[in-house]
Amino acid sequence: MDSGIQEFFKNKTIFLTGGSGYLGKVVTEKLLRTTEVKRIYSLIRPKRGVSIEERILSLEKEPIFKVLLKAKPEALHRIYPIAGDCSDPDLGISDSDRKLLVSEVQVVIHGAATVRFDEPLHFALAINVRATRLMLQLAKQMTQLVSYVHISTAYSNCVVTEIDERFYPENLSYSSDKILAISNILGNERMDSLTSYLIGSFPNTYAYTKALSEDFIRREAGDLPLCIFRPAIIMPTYKDPVIGWMDNLFGPMAIVFGAARGVVRAVMVESKAKIGMVPADYCGNVTLACAWKTGQNPVKQGDAENSPIYTLAPSEKNTISFGTYISKTLIHRDLTPITKMIWYPFLLCISPPFFPLAAFFYHTLPGYFFDALLFLMGRKPILTKLYPKIHKNFAFLRPFACTSFNFGTANTQSLLEAMSKYDRSFYNFDMADLDWNDYLRCAIHGLRKYIAKDTNSAESIAKALKLKNRLKVLHYVSVMFLGSAVAYGMWILAKLFIG
Repeated sequence: MDSGIQEFFKNKTIFLTGGSGYLGKVVTEKLLRTTEVKRIYSLIRPKRGVSIEERILSLEKEPIFKVLLKAKPEALHRIYPIAGDCSDPDLGISDSDRKLLVSEVQVVIHGAATVRFDEPLHFALAINVRATRLMLQLAKQMTQLVSYVHISTAYSNCVVTEIDERFYPENLSYSSDKILAISNILGNERMDSLTSYLIGSFPNTYAYTKALSEDFIRREAGDLPLCIFRPAIIMPTYKDPVIGWMDNLFGPMAIVFGAARGVVRAVMVESKAKIGMVPADYCGNVTLACAWKTGQNPVKQGDAENSPIYTLAPSEKNTISFGTYISKTLIHRDLTPITKMIWYPFLLCISPPFFPLAAFFYHTLPGYFFDALLFLMGRKPILTKLYPKIHKNFAFLRPFACTSFNFGTANTQSLLEAMSKYDRSFYNFDMADLDWNDYLRCAIHGLRKYIAKDTNSAESIAKALKLKNRLKVLHYVSVMFLGSAVAYGMWILAKLFIG
């Protein structure tokens, strides 16, 4: 066995932020299952009534850790929680814990972030930008540090559509240090009032603050052995360690789940636009490979601007469009539907100019009809309140769902080629070889199991198919009835005008 990655992490002490998030869980599991890492210090935000130790123990219930705990029942004991909060001015880390981190940590993986598109600017700045600066300052004090991985996003520079693996300071009207200084002077409320002016062409506070955090690295990382990892839209796991695992609904999967329930019937996308999505397990593998490579080849002293940037996105030779994504996932409507549907699942790709009209006829009007039925049955109406939220989310997604982005991935490809044959198979992230049909099958499997909470038994699938077929008949009968009504109305109007 020739594994440079496993050798690198052997007996290493890691400091991980964002460990309770989706990608953080994937990284934690992969580290514990495939390496002999000595210890993982995980920054955990205290919650009222739940200790940080209890939050670590709760990971035992997560399906992604099932394979790990079966092979290594004591594995989670290698996670040591560090109480902290990235929104605090000092990261909320106590003096004693800070001394511990400074003296012991060899690898830092900074993944903590707020990923909400509509986060108030002052809060997004605190977590995504100021915390990055504070983490860099802390890392510079670490006496044994050999590798630092900053997890960003492939869309941190989405004001342009051709995005290479480099810094883009020209996209910012004001540098990161000036923005933080302004925020400290103005305060939260006044800072938020300037959001539109400050973010400029950036579509939301998330992308803007991730661009600012990268600018801080360019300016202040100095001689830290550091790299940046930019994943595209992180989707369910492919097969490692379990098929299609996800712990929440996000982006494209939320759209598909809404369609599977029969709630979402029209989506605002350009069907030919490329969709930048990547499996979560591939992202976890890139994170570990980045740490390994950075530990081997740290940047030269004071040369932070040349810190390597690795982007994981679909290969130019293996892209997928939004239209193809939706059509491929809808195939599973007839194979493995979910058991709780309110209508026959279908989904129309609507261009932005026509979406308001489609939303009215496919969402708003049926929503009032269904809620009226619920009211008559003595149940609480839900759709008339739900659809405005769905449409708001579509508006947030519009810049990404209606635009094709081309991502340079030369560094990531070189990283893959630098790995041993064993590591390439064990820590695979080759997007050029990804079978989209098989991957989406796995993703729908996971959606059904982990979000819809349906078992994948023959009985459950048969029950869902029976309901789907019943709704299909009702759907087409309704279409014929409405079509006939419209035709009749037009005929009456024609008679009036002609007569």
